[in-house]
Amino acid sequence: MRKILTAIAWLLFTQLQAQPPGLADFLSMPFPTNLVAAPQGKAIAWVFNKEGERNIYYAAAPQFEVIRLTSFEGDEGVEISQLQFSPDGQQLYFVYGNGNNSDGEPANPAQLQATTGKRIFVADIAKRIHRMLAAGSSPTPSPDGRLLAYLYRGQVWRLYPGDTTRPAPLFSSRGGVNQLQWRPNGEELAFVSLRGDHSFIGLYNVLDRQLRFIETSVDHDAYPSWSPDGNQLAYLRIPDVLHQLPFTPMRTGQPWSIRVWDARTKIAREVFKADTGRGSVFVDDVPAIDQRLWWTRQQQLIFPWEKNGWMQLYRLDLSTKAVEHLTPGEGEVEMLSAGASQEGLLITSNIGNINKRHIQFIDYATGAVKTLTPAEQICFAAVPVLDGFACLQASATQPAWPAISRYGAPLQPLAASLKSSRFLQRDLQAPKTVAIKAADGIESYAQLLLPANYQSAKKYPAVIFLHGGSRRQMLEGFHYGLYYSNAYALQQYFASQGFVALTLNYRSGIGYGLQFREADNYGAAGASEVQDVMAAAAWLAARSDVDARRIVPWGGSYGGYLTAHALSQAPGRFLCGVDIHGVHNWNNDIPVFAPWYQPEKFPDMAKLAFQSSPMNYVQQWREPVLLIHGDDDRNVLFSESVELANALRKQGVAVEQLVLPDEVHSFLLHRSWLQVYGATFQYIQKQVKNAQ
Repeated sequence: MRKILTAIAWLLFTQLQAQPPGLADFLSMPFPTNLVAAPQGKAIAWVFNKEGERNIYYAAAPQFEVIRLTSFEGDEGVEISQLQFSPDGQQLYFVYGNGNNSDGEPANPAQLQATTGKRIFVADIAKRIHRMLAAGSSPTPSPDGRLLAYLYRGQVWRLYPGDTTRPAPLFSSRGGVNQLQWRPNGEELAFVSLRGDHSFIGLYNVLDRQLRFIETSVDHDAYPSWSPDGNQLAYLRIPDVLHQLPFTPMRTGQPWSIRVWDARTKIAREVFKADTGRGSVFVDDVPAIDQRLWWTRQQQLIFPWEKNGWMQLYRLDLSTKAVEHLTPGEGEVEMLSAGASQEGLLITSNIGNINKRHIQFIDYATGAVKTLTPAEQICFAAVPVLDGFACLQASATQPAWPAISRYGAPLQPLAASLKSSRFLQRDLQAPKTVAIKAADGIESYAQLLLPANYQSAKKYPAVIFLHGGSRRQMLEGFHYGLYYSNAYALQQYFASQGFVALTLNYRSGIGYGLQFREADNYGAAGASEVQDVMAAAAWLAARSDVDARRIVPWGGSYGGYLTAHALSQAPGRFLCGVDIHGVHNWNNDIPVFAPWYQPEKFPDMAKLAFQSSPMNYVQQWREPVLLIHGDDDRNVLFSESVELANALRKQGVAVEQLVLPDEVHSFLLHRSWLQVYGATFQYIQKQVKNAQ
């Protein structure tokens, strides 16, 4: 009955929404996330989001045939995350549920009449059944698999998966807790104790039930990592940055350091300190993972550092203190995974292929770097398997998909039978990357898609997609994140419907190095990246195949912020815009990310932040706009759209709106994506036709 009701509801929804023909097909491919490998690389698992229905899939050596482990049904907007194999590889822990907003309410855009909070489940792989264990997140099994530590309400809890013992606190500690790391012998659990403007590395001994902090300071100690023999614990010491306005450039600061605590002597020492100047600031955007230190069997530490202006990898020899640069070249290392053999690292980077991603292997013994994936592909999130590796693979015409390479053979896609027959790969094209110079001389980069059945003598309308973040990079193909994979699909759809579609990588994004990311006066320090948007519009207007009167910016989050800037700062230049959950007044939204920031207490900061906001220019705004926002957004306050709409209405600006009840920033429901992108396309198409 539930399946029948869901089908009827979906039929009614599609009839009412009148989606543009084909748009749903562009968004129909299942999207994979959370790829993980079992111990010794004997199996892999991942999550497929198949038009909103999320389930876990599994494949084991040697054939790596794909099976579905879970049986969740429907587009219900409940996430599956934090996959973790048990040490014996026979079970798979995962978190089912959504995070809370500031009022403690878990996201529930489908208005389900049951809890949608985060709960830990375990799947029995042989039996293909799963059951709930407890409310919480971050399941972390002990090395012998007998004890499961996890986080619940900011504290560490425990349960014993093999019996019916009720969950209970493992220990109690003031402040919050994260980054759980078991000692290899299972006797101690390392963690980070969060204290606001500082943090400690804590140790809890499960045998004598003693809790202690190995070393305390006024800094942020984080990212604990045990040596293979369990005798040493490495971690980072990061100086607190006091009253640095978020979303402003920071190229230098007090240097961070690496420290190592000896479990035998109980003494910690500094083994490395970043130089002053470039690389002195700890960056938490890149690499985009929850780990920063990797041990080799030779008692060396691999770590990321921005010493040369690119976030790359270095190796520290603890005996000599010598530091070796492992990944030279232009580009950045974005993801890492330790090899099953413990002999090297699998990395995702754009070094040597800056507008894509590829997989490389670093051999611990020699330091040699070998590229494992073809240049024309976008490959990421690699994990080790027996005699090879698995990763997620995309291209200009193919969304992300799990694939495996064994014995050095080319990547082979897995679960081909799950690919959507509705996906129109034949209608897609490879984008061309172009460089665009702003008025201040800064060069940004963009991917260009030309209309289907392109005719050079014709003048086409154009759209400019502006990504969010701003710590993002759009690629020459489908993205490794669902949000931007969908955005790329919509740009392809625009091109298929007769638009010139430009996707702009403006300054302050990642992928192009420190100078580009920490650009002068970007964000709340002056909004200098608006110059890149204006340059992109001028570049399009100068083309003989673009109608300069019909150029439209659109984007979400930071992209909505730049869309609002474009329309408010340059009346008459753009036809209209689509602003999806954009920031419009920095002073309203910065406290979401920096609770210490109260504009009234920092008048100079507040003045600069407002001058860098679209609301500072709103009186110049003339062109119509579509505002889209979910009203349970935890990143950008919903009031940002309320305030802008009120201001524009007073000026007689035509404002259309689409409000998604209980949706969050990155929409959880597939039908929300269809609704938002359908409305975006229809609105722009309508404005273009009216102008024509």
